[in-house]
Amino acid sequence: QVQLVESGGGLVQPGGSLRLSCAASGFTLEYYAIGWFRQAPGKEREGVSCISSSGSTTYSADSVKGRFTISRDNAKNTVYLQMNSLKPEDTAVYYCAAASTGIPTMVKTHPYEYGYWGQGTQVTVSS
Repeated sequence: QVQLVESGGGLVQPGGSLRLSCAASGFTLEYYAIGWFRQAPGKEREGVSCISSSGSTTYSADSVKGRFTISRDNAKNTVYLQMNSLKPEDTAVYYCAAASTGIPTMVKTHPYEYGYWGQGTQVTVSS
């Protein structure tokens, strides 16, 4: 069974850090581009950070650039999102997603490009 499972969310104070993990089972992440998306109440799902299957290309939204870092460990079949200097506006449910790709250096930034999704993990930034 193909599955993505996010973990690492929680409650953190402004300025704090969290590291989200996205573990895959039932398939090998090595051949997939991965994206982290988030959705706050009443808002559309937005792309946060994305990484190509090779890991050589990454994308970060302007709102998180310089604060969030996406990385992957294909040996562990896991992708990470390191989030630093968190702000209240980062509060949302965070989802990881996988997209098949034939181009190892290509990132995919739109939700419709992704075929596999995790169940999401809540991140709350509040004092």
